[in-house]
Amino acid sequence: MSSPFSINGGACVAMVGKDCVAIGCDLRLGNQALTISNTFPKIFNYGQTYLGLTGLATDVLTVSDLFRYKVNMYRLREERDIEPETMANLVSSSLYEKRFGPYFVSPVIAGLNSRTGKPFICGFDSIGCIDFAKDFIVSGTASDQLFGTCESFWEPDLGPEELFETISQSLLNSVDRDALSGWGAEVYVITKDGVTKRLLKGRQD
Repeated sequence: MSSPFSINGGACVAMVGKDCVAIGCDLRLGNQALTISNTFPKIFNYGQTYLGLTGLATDVLTVSDLFRYKVNMYRLREERDIEPETMANLVSSSLYEKRFGPYFVSPVIAGLNSRTGKPFICGFDSIGCIDFAKDFIVSGTASDQLFGTCESFWEPDLGPEELFETISQSLLNSVDRDALSGWGAEVYVITKDGVTKRLLKGRQD
C-alpha cells in the first residue's frame, strides 16, 4: 500500500528573496496515476501569511478550514492580522495536538513580517516539527526534484521578478520529473507593496 502522503500527489515550494518571498504549488489532484482535476490549489492565504499544504487531499481541505477558523479567532481577539512567525507556532501546536492520529499533510509557510518587512519561510512534518530555512523549503511528492532544481537556481538577494522566474522554473522543471504532480501551477510573490498571483501553464500529460 502506498503512503497517504503520495496518494493524491502534489508539490509546494517557498523561496526567499531581497525583501520579498514567493510560494508556489502545482494544481494537480490525482488518485495515484489517475488525474482527477487540474484546478486543485494547495496554497491558502491568511492575511499576509500564505500556507501551502501537500499530502492527502481530504486532510488538505480539513486543515485549511481549521486554520481559517483559528486565524479568524486570532484576528477577533488580537484585532490585527497574524504574523508569519506566529502562524508557524500555531500550525506547529495544532499539528502536535493530533500527533496520535495525525493529519497527512506537509505544510509550508511564507510571509513578510509587517513590522520589520523581513521574509519568513518554514516547513513542518506531519506532527508539527518546524524546519526553518533561510533560502527555500519544499514539500510534496516532487521534493527530491525540487531540492535539486532550487539548489541550482536559487541565489541570495533576488528581486521580486527574478524570484518569480527562479521559483517558477524550479517548480515547473521539478514537476515535469514527477508523475504525481504537475498539470499547471500557481505562484504568489509577496512584497511590502502587495501580493502578485500568477498562473503557470505546465505539461498536461
